[in-house]
Amino acid sequence: MGQRKDAPLRSDAQRNRERILEVALAELTRAADAPLSAIAKKAGVGQGTFYRNFPNREALVLEIYRHEMQQVADSAAQLLCSREPDQALREWMDRLARFAMAKAGLADAIRQATSGTGGLAKPGNAPVTAAAELLLRANEEAGTIRPGVTADDLILAIGGLWQIDPHSDWQPRATRLLDLVMDGLRAGAAGR
Repeated sequence: MGQRKDAPLRSDAQRNRERILEVALAELTRAADAPLSAIAKKAGVGQGTFYRNFPNREALVLEIYRHEMQQVADSAAQLLCSREPDQALREWMDRLARFAMAKAGLADAIRQATSGTGGLAKPGNAPVTAAAELLLRANEEAGTIRPGVTADDLILAIGGLWQIDPHSDWQPRATRLLDLVMDGLRAGAAGR
């Protein structure tokens, strides 16, 4: 008897699933056509466990994308609990940059998974947009950024992240870009 789709996984099953996602992210970023058997082996799980979690390459690729995006989105509230709003926003943008580089590295695998007649739909970015909105509103209330900036504004302003080559030394460039965006957000802030 199969497990219900919405039933929580046992802790060992959850660890296996997360390990598969972690290994698959690294392997598929390196090569979009990395063999699933090699991913299962590196993750330390059997073929049955692997295919129970991810019946095909497309399901795996899109779950990596969804999982990574959700991790970034969830980190916004966590950062706001432990940092000042402007520090939380800036650190969150760094996490978004890492997600952007992972997504760029997975671009070929995502394209393969979402193209063609049997292709699956790419998950939307609503969780990231909601996280950006949460951070922006906290910063606006704290007077650390200019008023009226929307999540769409922020996503457009940092869109240059998606132009950086993920196989280059991207971190210094992303840091400079995000510092410029942060400086722009701070200009005209009530608390300045």
